[in-house]
Amino acid sequence: MKARLKMGKVQPAAYKAMDALDAYVDNSDIDKLHQELIRIRASQINGCAYCVHLHSTDARKIGETEERIFLVSAWREAQDIFTDEEQLLFEMTEEITLIHKHGLSDAVYEKAVTTFGEEKTAQIIMIIVTVNAWNRIAVGLKLKPQL
Repeated sequence: MKARLKMGKVQPAAYKAMDALDAYVDNSDIDKLHQELIRIRASQINGCAYCVHLHSTDARKIGETEERIFLVSAWREAQDIFTDEEQLLFEMTEEITLIHKHGLSDAVYEKAVTTFGEEKTAQIIMIIVTVNAWNRIAVGLKLKPQL
């Protein structure tokens, strides 16, 4: 297969805007490990091997165990492995990533605002939105994991 375009080279302004959005969410009040767990789960759902690999590697660098990373895709069956907050992050990630089903339900939204407050809930939503955008770029351009 012929190599696909490099977004940063063909559309540098768009890529710079995505980088700025990424910088915003990176500097949010959300724990770095929680950010990576969100990114891993969304990337799994979207079938983005490049991003699953990238964010799993980043999570390990900040102290996440391989065992927990392996279980992210089966978090509902591994509830004793993840905190209540982490399970809520996964639930939000799934509902927003799979927006075509029903979007962020009232029940999950209310639980998020009660648990995290409005400010952090908004930041979590932006992390989910951002990783979904990156997933679509990576899958659309058939980026491969850097092993």
